[in-house]
Formats: sequence, C-alpha cells, structure tokens
Amino acid sequence: MSDESFAVNEDRSSRFVRLFLTYRLYLLAAASLLVFALVALGLYRLTAEVRYEDVLAALSATAWSAIAMAMLFTGLSFLALIFYDANALDHIGRRLPFPAVAVTAFMAYAVGNTVGFGPLSGGAIRFRAYSRLGLAPGEIARVIAFVTLSFGFGLLAVSALATLAVAPRVAGILGIESFWLRILSVFVLAALAAVFYAGRKGHAINLKGFSLRLPDSRTTSRQFLVSAFDIAAAASVLYVLLPDTHVGWPTFLAVYAVAIGFGVLSHVPAGLGVFEAVIMAGLSNAIGIDQLLGSLVLYRLIYYVLPLLLATGLLLITEMRQLAMRPGVAEAAQLAGRLAPALISTLSLLLGAMLIFSSVVPTPGSDLDFISNYLPLPIVEGAHFLSSLIGLLLVVAARGLGQRLDGAWWVALIGACVAFAFAFLKAIALFEAALLALFILTLLANRRAFDRHSSLLRQALGPSWLAAIAVILVTAFVILLFVYRDTDYAHELWWQFEFSEEAPRGLRALLGLAIAASVIALLSLLRPAHYRTQGPTEAEREQAVAVTMGQDMADANLVRMGDKRLLFSPSGKSYIMYGIHGRSWIALADPVGREEEFAELVWQFVGAARAGGGRAAFYQISPVLLSACADVGLRAFKLGELALVDLARFEMKGSGFANLRQSYNRGLRDGLTLSIVLPDGVHAILSDLRTVSGDWLAHHNTKEKTFSLGAFEDAYVLSQPVAVVRLAGRIVAFATLMVTDTKAEATVDLMRFSPEAPKGTMDFLFASILEYLRGEGYRQFNLGMAPLSGMARREAAPVWDRLGGTLFEHGERFYNFKGLRAFKAKFHPRWEPRYLAVSNGTSAALALMDVTFLIGGGVKGVISK
Repeated sequence: MSDESFAVNEDRSSRFVRLFLTYRLYLLAAASLLVFALVALGLYRLTAEVRYEDVLAALSATAWSAIAMAMLFTGLSFLALIFYDANALDHIGRRLPFPAVAVTAFMAYAVGNTVGFGPLSGGAIRFRAYSRLGLAPGEIARVIAFVTLSFGFGLLAVSALATLAVAPRVAGILGIESFWLRILSVFVLAALAAVFYAGRKGHAINLKGFSLRLPDSRTTSRQFLVSAFDIAAAASVLYVLLPDTHVGWPTFLAVYAVAIGFGVLSHVPAGLGVFEAVIMAGLSNAIGIDQLLGSLVLYRLIYYVLPLLLATGLLLITEMRQLAMRPGVAEAAQLAGRLAPALISTLSLLLGAMLIFSSVVPTPGSDLDFISNYLPLPIVEGAHFLSSLIGLLLVVAARGLGQRLDGAWWVALIGACVAFAFAFLKAIALFEAALLALFILTLLANRRAFDRHSSLLRQALGPSWLAAIAVILVTAFVILLFVYRDTDYAHELWWQFEFSEEAPRGLRALLGLAIAASVIALLSLLRPAHYRTQGPTEAEREQAVAVTMGQDMADANLVRMGDKRLLFSPSGKSYIMYGIHGRSWIALADPVGREEEFAELVWQFVGAARAGGGRAAFYQISPVLLSACADVGLRAFKLGELALVDLARFEMKGSGFANLRQSYNRGLRDGLTLSIVLPDGVHAILSDLRTVSGDWLAHHNTKEKTFSLGAFEDAYVLSQPVAVVRLAGRIVAFATLMVTDTKAEATVDLMRFSPEAPKGTMDFLFASILEYLRGEGYRQFNLGMAPLSGMARREAAPVWDRLGGTLFEHGERFYNFKGLRAFKAKFHPRWEPRYLAVSNGTSAALALMDVTFLIGGGVKGVISK
C-alpha cells in the first residue's frame, strides 16, 4: 500500500471515528430503545397466558402488612445509600455536614433510580450539590467513581455469595448447571478478594504510569457491609411482596442481583422492562406470572415512586421558613431548594408517564357507571384523550423544568391543573388527582427557582429525552396490547364511542400520543440544524470594551481582536465571548461584567448552543464559575493552573528571586532599557514592532494564533499600552499590555523578541513590567496558564487528571509543559486552577480539538503551524 493510500484510509478512519463521536448519543439512545423494544416483545410473549384482570386480582390480594414491610425495607435501603456518599467523602478526606450529604444522596438516588438517564442522573445532582458545598470537580468525580464502583463490586460480591450458597436452586431456575455457577462465583469472589488484599493498607496500583490508590481494609470492609445491606434490603422489598413460595430468600437474592445488573447494563431508563424480564424468566417456574407482575408493579411504586414523592414532600417542608431556620437544618434546606428543579423535573416526567399509561388502561366499571349518570359521553371521551396529551406535555416540560425555565413552569402548572380536573371527568381517579395536587403545590412553593425567561418552544429535545419519550410510548403500546389481548382488532374500533367500550378509547389516545410525539421528535431533530451566529458589529465590540474596562479581568481585553462572537446579558452590562468550530460553541474564560449576571449568562449560552445544534463548552474558567456550570449539567475537567503574582508583595530581593535578579541585572549591564508606550504613542513605533514580530514568527517557524491569544494586527496593537525593550536605541523585544481602569489586574498578550536580543531578555522584560505595574498601583499580574500543571496522578485521581499529569511529565516532545511552568515559577506566583466545562469526557476531547483549531486558525492553520 502506498503512503498516499494509507493517508487516505487514515483520514477516512479518523472521519468515521469523529462522526461516531459526534452522533454517539443518538446511536446509544437508538441502541437502548432497540434493547427495550426487544425486551418488551419478550415480556408480551412471556405473559401470553396472563390477563389484565389476573394482575389486578394479584395486586388486590397483597396484604397491607406486606406493603408496610416493603416500605420499611425501602427506608433501610435508602439509609444505606446515604452512607455510600458518606463513605466516599471519608475516602477522599473531605468532611461535609451530614444533613447536607443526606439530602444530596437521598435526592440523587430518588431521581437516579426513577429516570436512570443522563440529564437527570444522580451524578448530575451530585455535581450541582457538592460543588455548592465547596468540593472541587476532581473530588466530586472521585465521589461518583467511589459510589459507582462500590455498588458494582458490592453487587458482584452479594450475587456471587448468594449463588454459591444456593447454586443448585439457582441452576434449576436459570437452566445452568450448578457446577459452572459455583465455578463462576468462586472466580468472582477470588478476583474481589485479590482487589481487597491489594488495597488492604491503602496501597496504590501502578499501571503504565498511572497510580490508583485502593481503599484500605477498613474502608473496603465498611463499604461492603453498606453495599450488602443496601442490596439485601432492596431485594427484600420485592421479596415480601411476592406470594407464598418455596423460593428461599438467598435464592431470590441471587436472581434479584442478576436482574439489577442487567438493568444497569442495558442503559434503559430505570432498567424498565429488562429488570422485569430477568425476574420473570428466573422465577416463572416457581411463581405465577400474574402474581409476579402484580408484585413487580407494587415494587416499582414503593421502591421507585415513593422515595420521589417523599423527596417532594421534604422539599415542601423545607420551604417552611420557621423550620428551615433551625440550626443544622438551614443548610440542608437551602441545598434542597437548589436541587428543586431536578426533583420537580423528575416528578413531571413521572406524572406525564402516569397520565399516558392511564389513557390505555380501562377505567373501573363502577366509576364509569357513576360518571355516566352525570356527564355526557363527549366530555368523558374528550377528557380521556386530552389527558393523555397533557401527559406528553408534562414529559416535554420536564426538560424545561430541569433548566429552570419560567415558561416550562407555567406550562407544567397549567397542564397539571387541567389534568387534575380531567382526573375526575374521565374517571374518579383519586390517586392520580392526589399526585397532581402534590405536584401543583410543589410548583407553587418553588416558584422562585424557575426564574429563567426563555421560551420552552425553542428548547429542542436531545437524544436522551427523545429515547425516554419513546420508551414511555412503547410501554404504553405494550400495556394496551396486554390489557386488550382478547379483543380482536377491527377498523370499526376507531370510531366506536360508548361508555362501555374501553379499547377504542385507548387506541385513539395512543394514536394521538404517537402523532404528537412524532411531531415533537421531528421538530427537535430538525431544529438543531447547525448554524453559526454572526461576528460582533463595531457597536457591539465598543460596548464589550466599555464593559471590559470597568471590571477586574485583564484577559477580557482579548475582545478587542474582534475574532470572537459576543453574547450579552439582558442588561448589556455583562457578556460572554466565544468561538464556534464544528459543533463546539466554546466560551473563552469566565463571563465579563457583573458577577451576579454570570449564572444566567451561562444558561443563555448553553441554550443558544443547543438551539444551534452545538455542544457548549467553557474554556479556561475559574473555580468561581463551577457551580453555575454544574447547574446546567456540565462537568469540569482541569486544564492546568494560572499563575498570579501579588504585586504588592513582589520585590526582587532574597534568595528566592536570585536567578530573576541576576537576569535583570545582566540585562541592565548589556544595555537593555524598558519603556512603556501608551496607546496614543504606539503608532510612531508600529513599523518597528511589526519587524520584530515578523522576525520572531520566522525564527519560530510559526503563524499568528487567535481566539485565546492575540495576533499582530494594527488596530489591536494600537489599542493597548506596549512595553518596549531597546538595545542601543533599537527595539529588540516588546509585549502588549492588557489592563483595565480598576487596576485590579494586568497581563501581557503578544510577546515578541528579535533573534539578536541578548539571552535573558524575556526575564528582563517581565521583571521590568512587574516593577512598573507595582509602581502604578496595580494589585496583581496574570502570568497566564501553565497547561496540565497541577494535574494529580496519585491516589484515586480522575482518569482525566492522571492522563494530563502523565502528559505533563513525559510530553516534552509535544510541548514544553515543564519549561513553561518553570519560567512562571521564577516569579513565585499563586497558582489557581483553570477548567474546561462540558457535558462529558468525550465532549471534552472533542471540544479541546476544536479549541486547537480555533487557536490555530482552522485545520490548515494547525497543520502548517
């Protein structure tokens, strides 16, 4: 194969990989939906001999004592789940108030268990909550990793031990020889024991340059007990709901653990259908399918829905100011209020699904007989049909509620009120009406949380939300087929309107839902057509410069380049500057202007990026912006550290500044002099500066960069002061200064020097600039960022940090990471972390690629330097 053919194949491969990464969410959503559809088909066939009436009979036959026991075990399971987070925080060496940890963990599991997909997952809630409590992004990632891995290892250990104890019984249920089950269980337990032994003293495992510190024996033992207790309690919730059976609890525990594992691996929201399929396949020989179905329905209501309703009730209680002011409760109440949008969004999704499902199941005959005496048939039919559409509306509004949109709040409130009335018109649905009433009260009590003025109609649904809607509709379709299994289909069913005819009513409701959902999906898929916003007008750039000069961030002067797009706050007193490459909308640094407007600007930018079919990213942001990014569901990945010099304390005395002082004095002996040329005087030396810049570019065989760096453009250079170094009257080096009127911070952008400049000229230039700025009353100097600096490779650091730390240590052939940090370290700065905030790790990699193209001026610019 020729080199040219190899290059073509490599280019095609990279394009295929990039295409897959770009649309991976849609592909994963489609795969999850396909898995769910196949499972749903299997469940329908598995229940071929079961009738809807049998399931209702099984539900009514469940004793209240069993339901009470199931509630007790649910409480015990969630108590154990809270200690997952407590142990994780103890493992990373952080202590937080237990009430705040309990609220966070409880809400994270109540939401995560119910919906189980990205936008509302427990991980997103932890990022929002723990970032508010002062944890760094890396620490939050370690908490999530600890919780996830401990649950996975605990599930493996419990299922292996249970299977080993009752292998013959489990073998008979699953149709596998007990010998192989025992072998597999022993293998799993041996592997877990090896991991336990390796980390018995908190030892680190070193693998290809990475170091992973395992929990010590005490932490591991404690977490295993917590995990075992949690899984045992959760399994007991379903076990006590089952009818009398000869299946022992250890046997059931093994089957339950396998079902939970498959549900998690399927990535179907809440493992819906997958969990039920495994349980039914494992226990159908011992328990009647109709009884199993009834128990599974109750299990879902008690273990999944009940905690969500309890969390909603707690949210209402925390709004009572007198209670919230009590010591120890105030912080937890405040945190619960901040998590309210995610919780209310989940409840909206749940109630929407409930309304949809209720539209395809028959109304009890006694209720219909009662309604027929007071209401005409058209009102009942209309209420039934419209109630299903309101359910879809609540599902769609759930996304807007999660984003704190005031429009979504109004849609959800009005929809819930109408559905509340319809609950009595279509049937005497007291339970449905009670849940809707709770939802309405929660919306009213948390009105202040939904303060973002944005249109719900402009919010396109992403792949996860479309997949969730599809799962709900497929479930409704399967329920319809199951309920009316004995009803022969005929075209006449569609236009039969009678009180006693339930199947036609369900068919019409499902058809209306399918049409409405298809329209919503098409609009969501077509609306995010990739588009680019326009660059700033001259008036907008002048407005941004005026805002810049009145605040403290010197780097904001990069807006003078005019190469970045601008997004202003409604007041016009703050803005975000950003660039677009591919599907990445990349905001540069923190917003500029009023800090109280930053959170809303973050929401505005993320919404604009999504509406334009892009992915939002925030590049080189400070810790100040992390909580606002967490609120919109973005994760933070460390990029490096910013060097900040306190000018009030800067003085080239003492042994710490010996090397810098020597370079400065050598420059003076060599005849170097520094002068600061103000903007009105730069024009006179512009041609000399251009010559130095051109020589510097040619010497380094590079081209001008943009986006996060300035380029030598006349208008840009003329707009700022310039520090000039002369040798024998000739300019040999210069640096453009970026300052603001507040004098809180100063920094440099363009730094160019002639090849003839003496050695140590840059040290002399920086030392002289710092001395000048200190004399002018500036408070700090921004030396810029050291990429990958401060990235942890020790203990249980996140993979991103360990990879960055390794590249920092061994990546000198690609970039002078260590040399750049060493140069900045001469000035003894304060190091402050800087982050990239995106939705996930894959998006982080893609965003960094697009940042590289933006800085380099596109693909050609990067390739040609």
